[in-house]
This record gives sequence, structure tokens and C-alpha cells, in this order.
Amino acid sequence: MKKSIGKENIKELAAHVCGGLNKEGIDAVLVGGACVSIYTQNEYESSDLDFVAEAELKKMDAALAGMGFSRPKGERHYKRPGGYYFIEFVAAPVAVGREIVKSLKKLKTRFGVIKMLSPTDSVKDRLAAFFHWNDHQSLEQAIMITKKNRVDLKEIGAWAKREGKSGELKIFFDKSKRAKARA
Repeated sequence: MKKSIGKENIKELAAHVCGGLNKEGIDAVLVGGACVSIYTQNEYESSDLDFVAEAELKKMDAALAGMGFSRPKGERHYKRPGGYYFIEFVAAPVAVGREIVKSLKKLKTRFGVIKMLSPTDSVKDRLAAFFHWNDHQSLEQAIMITKKNRVDLKEIGAWAKREGKSGELKIFFDKSKRAKARA
């Protein structure tokens, strides 16, 4: 029996949306908080799925309508009646801070493939929000990802240096060490 699309968790929904968009010729990459939810097994729970996709709005509207989503006039979020999650498309290209992401993770699920940021790039994405907007929730999300996934800390350090944020990165490393010591 096929599970109703309205009852899915964020990972299942991301797989269905990626697959549905792909069938319509739209290449979409999952970014943002939904990646954090997936990599932390919902320790952090996002209510939206942010995608980067380069396609005309009419084409995206039609593709998402086929999955039960609509975008109310004047809004940028796609919603589904009775659904918990909403979908948003953010500006291309896929980037963390000022750097274009060169390699994406393809997460295979029983519901389809999710093209998304890697755990390392998800940490960088969250740290970019911390660095540039002093968003401490994003800092905590970056730490959550490192606790549950393999990440390339050397690459994160090199990236932070290129962003001019080596000092701020020390806060991340210090908090990460304390979090691991408590675990």
C-alpha cells in the first residue's frame, strides 16, 4: 500500500519532491534546515523544505500541483492542504557563504533519491548563517550535524578562513568539543 504523501516525514517528502520535479525536467537540490533534519534524524525539525532549482515559475507550479502543492497568489511558499511542511525555492546557485558547492550528496531512500548538500556542506551552510547573521540556532544545528555524521573539519576550517571567519569558527570548535564531552 502506498503511503499518502500528506503523512510523510521530511525525508520521505524530500525524496518525493525531488523525484516529481526530476520527472518534469527540473533539477532540484535540497538545502537549508531540511538537510539538518535529515542529518540529525529530526533532532532539529524543520517545517520547510528549501530547494535550489533553475526553472520557470510556471513549470514549477505545474510540477508541484501534480503533488498536491499550490502557491497562493503573491506568496513564494508552496503549501498542501492539511500538510505540515511547505516548500520554498531559494536563489541559485547552490552555495555556502560565498562559495559555490561543487559536489552534492545523492541520498538514496526507499522513496527515491534526494539530491542535497553533504553533511560537511550542511555544516558550512549553518555556519554561514551564524557568521553573517549571528544566528546562534544555526550554530547549534551545525553542532548537531557534526555529532551524528562524518564531516571534514579541515575543509570547514579552510572554508571559514576563505570566508574571513576563522575567529568565529573557534566558537564552533569550542562548543562542539563541549557537546561531545557531554555525550
